[in-house]
Amino acid sequence: MAREPLQLPIVDLSGYIEPKSPEDRERVIAEVRDACAKYGFFQATGHGIPTDLQRGLLESIDTLFELPEDEKLNLSFLKNPSRRGYEKSGMSLRDGDPLPDSKEAYYIGREDPVIEHAGFYGPNVWPSLPEDQFKTPVWNYYQASSNLGATIWEILLQGLGHPVSLMDAFAKRPMVVMKMIRYPPQAKTLPGQFGVGAHTDFGGVTVLLQEPDRHGLEVWLEESQAWVPVQAAKDVYIINCGDMIMKWSGGQYKSAKHRVINKADNESRLSCATFFHGDAFATNPLNPQDPNKDTVGQLLIKRFGNQFSLTSGLKKEAGLLA
Repeated sequence: MAREPLQLPIVDLSGYIEPKSPEDRERVIAEVRDACAKYGFFQATGHGIPTDLQRGLLESIDTLFELPEDEKLNLSFLKNPSRRGYEKSGMSLRDGDPLPDSKEAYYIGREDPVIEHAGFYGPNVWPSLPEDQFKTPVWNYYQASSNLGATIWEILLQGLGHPVSLMDAFAKRPMVVMKMIRYPPQAKTLPGQFGVGAHTDFGGVTVLLQEPDRHGLEVWLEESQAWVPVQAAKDVYIINCGDMIMKWSGGQYKSAKHRVINKADNESRLSCATFFHGDAFATNPLNPQDPNKDTVGQLLIKRFGNQFSLTSGLKKEAGLLA
C-alpha cells in the first residue's frame, strides 16, 4: 500500500527574517529546533527568495543540461582543482546500491583568491552561454540561497542557547557549494536505479529548491522504519541538517537519510541544493566548549580529501597522510 507523503513541519521564516515582535523570532527558533531534533528536515516558507529568482535559476539549469554532451564534458569537474563544473550521469555509486546515480550535476561555489590555496574556494567554471542566460541568474541565486543558509545556521545556534555573535567567525568566509541537478525520466533510467541513492548530507545546512510538482524526494523515518515521500511545492524550500551538525550538536539535531527517485515517466526533474558548511578555519559553533577543535575544513578534508587538489601539508594536518 502506498504511503502518504510526509508532512514535514512547515516553518514560516518571515517571523525571524522580518519579525513584528520578539515573540515572532522565538517562535521560529523553537519550531526549527523541534523539527531538526525530530526529523532533521523541515519545509520553509517566508524565506525571502523571490519566485522570479527561483524560476530564473531553474530555466538556467535546464539550458545548461540541454547543451551537447561533448560541450558539457569539456566543463568536467574532474578538471577543476576545487571540483567545480559538470558531473555526468553515472559517476556516483553509493554503498549498497547496485547501480550508480542517474542524475547529472553542476557545481559552483565561493570564489575567494585570498584563500584559494585551501582547495575549497574556487575558481568556478562557467559555460559559454550568454551571461544573462546562465552566470548572472545562477550567481544571483547562489548569493540568495547562501544568505538563507546563514540564517538557518543563526537559528540553529540560538535553538541550542548560543548567541548569534558566534556567526561572526563561523561565517567569515563560508564554504558554500551549490549543486544544480537534473534527473532523467523513468523511461531513461535502468530498473532499480535511483536518481540519487540513499545518503545523509555530510556537512552543514542544506537549502533545497525543487522544481514545483516534480516529486521524487524521499526521507527515511527511523521511528517507522520507512521511506516516506516529500512533495515538491511551489515556493517551499526543504531545509535539512548534515552529519557535521548532528556531530557538533551532540545528536540534538538529526541528519536523516534521503534519496531521490524521479516518478515521471517522460519528464526530467530539476533541483538545486545549496550546502552552507561555514568558514574552512572555523570550529564547532554549536558547542563552543567542544574539546575537539577540528575545523570545518579539516572535517571536509577527512571525508572528501581525495576529491580536492590539496597540499600535502593540509592533508597531513587532517590526518590523511602520515
